[in-house]
Amino acid sequence: MERESMEYDVVIVGAGPSGLSAAIHLKQEAAKKDQEVSVCVIEKGSEVGAHILSGAVVETRALNELIPDWKERGAPLNTSAQEDRFLLLTRETSYKLPTPPQMHNHGNYIISLGNLCRWLATQAEELGVEIYPGFAAAEVLYNDDGAVVGVATGDMGVGRDGEPTEQFAPGMELRARYTLFAEGCRGSLTKTLFDRFKLREGVDPQTYGIGIKELWEVDPAQHQLGKIVHTVGWPLDASTYGGSFLYHLENNQVSVGFVVGLGYENPHLSPFEEFQRFKTHPDIRPTFEGGRRIAYGARAISAGGIQSIPKLTFPGGLLIGDTAGFLNAPKIKGTHTAMKSGMVAADAVFAAVTAGRSADEITAYPEQLRQSWLWEELHAVRNIKPSFRWGLWAAIAYSAVDTYLFRGKAPWTLHHHPDHAKLKKASECPKIEYPKPDGKISFDRLSSVFISNTNHEEDQPCHLTLKDPTVPIRVNLALYDAPEQRYCPAGVYEIVRDNDGNNPRLQINAQNCVHCKTCDIKDPTQNINWVTPQGGGGPNYPNM
Repeated sequence: MERESMEYDVVIVGAGPSGLSAAIHLKQEAAKKDQEVSVCVIEKGSEVGAHILSGAVVETRALNELIPDWKERGAPLNTSAQEDRFLLLTRETSYKLPTPPQMHNHGNYIISLGNLCRWLATQAEELGVEIYPGFAAAEVLYNDDGAVVGVATGDMGVGRDGEPTEQFAPGMELRARYTLFAEGCRGSLTKTLFDRFKLREGVDPQTYGIGIKELWEVDPAQHQLGKIVHTVGWPLDASTYGGSFLYHLENNQVSVGFVVGLGYENPHLSPFEEFQRFKTHPDIRPTFEGGRRIAYGARAISAGGIQSIPKLTFPGGLLIGDTAGFLNAPKIKGTHTAMKSGMVAADAVFAAVTAGRSADEITAYPEQLRQSWLWEELHAVRNIKPSFRWGLWAAIAYSAVDTYLFRGKAPWTLHHHPDHAKLKKASECPKIEYPKPDGKISFDRLSSVFISNTNHEEDQPCHLTLKDPTVPIRVNLALYDAPEQRYCPAGVYEIVRDNDGNNPRLQINAQNCVHCKTCDIKDPTQNINWVTPQGGGGPNYPNM
């Protein structure tokens, strides 16, 4: 069957904060100038917000610029930040530390980022943006000159064997004068653009973290509206980057999460188990006793900062949001920067469209970014995240010097190394014994995935593909004790053996996948390639 085709001025891949902000701002500019600009947003989640997960404390700087009357319009920002606490945990106790200036949250709001995206989608649709959830962009379209001219959604109704079933329906081509890629961290199409247009030449490797989050309804006696707690230290050792957050929202809810930098060295480490162990700390556990866990999810974040931002433009398209890597890691915030990148991109794209241009390279976008507060903000904190390669204590000391003495203007820039290359052999590292979950405060993976509402059509090709199927046993198991069993927070990867314990093989439980992309990032040989499953598959996060 031939694919149907629809044409727009602008197609945006991904209905996250950056993609929706770009769509809204394009339509705003068109209305101001009395111009017609057609804009389409496609989203692989079953609905807008289904795949959105963040802490989240949001700084409203970009939202104020995008929709100044957001309060009157009913934006779901209901809980203002009231108290900041920054704790160092040891195994038995905690110590209050001065809150770093980047982490002061006065004027910010504790929110569900998924709900904010749902609200942004309604604002976009009111302006005439077409939004199509449940359609995964699976292929970049190019013209004869090699410029991007849109994307194609994946075919539906393809069986596990790769052959069409009775339900087969071909994907649709969404053609555009310009295409904005807002796929979030480790975008599957963005990776192909990196290779085709050499967008990562001359910049640092991206470095990542995995964030694992639960939403709890807690005992009202343990709830303090607007309270924000961050921790470093236990259960991680001083050489492993990471920490936690607890945010007290409305309705006696607390969002709790744990972030582990994916540059960790010990292949026996399990970010999921570290999170569960964290909740059992004597100063953390009381928050959750008598409470009820109501949601779970995980996602990777791009944490490299300004030195890891790739070339952002290529003929016919550009990169925005976390797919490019605009997170401010020391501030633990990326929503406002993602939104700003989308708005700046919209300005540059609108100028090109109204000038009658098409499928060329919009070089004004990165130039305008460099003149914005976003670039200034990221430049000032560029050395803090990479300093953690020296360990927690040295990083804290360096960060204080960089912040208070140099005020972000140190005459040097520290650099990153690839996360997957830092993993040591299993024989060189101590094993980590994790306690069994108690089912009250700590839990196992499968019960966690269950409340993420994850679902995939089972009769479809596996979207977790292996470049070489022999590597998981020949290399990963032999040298690293199969770390994919531990770094995946959803129980997707499992080493199974015959009844006699022989003939190990990798079993991929793709239906469990929460689309965090950690496997694509941390696999030591970069053998796992995450591609989009059929549209609408994956988690369905409520209020995350």
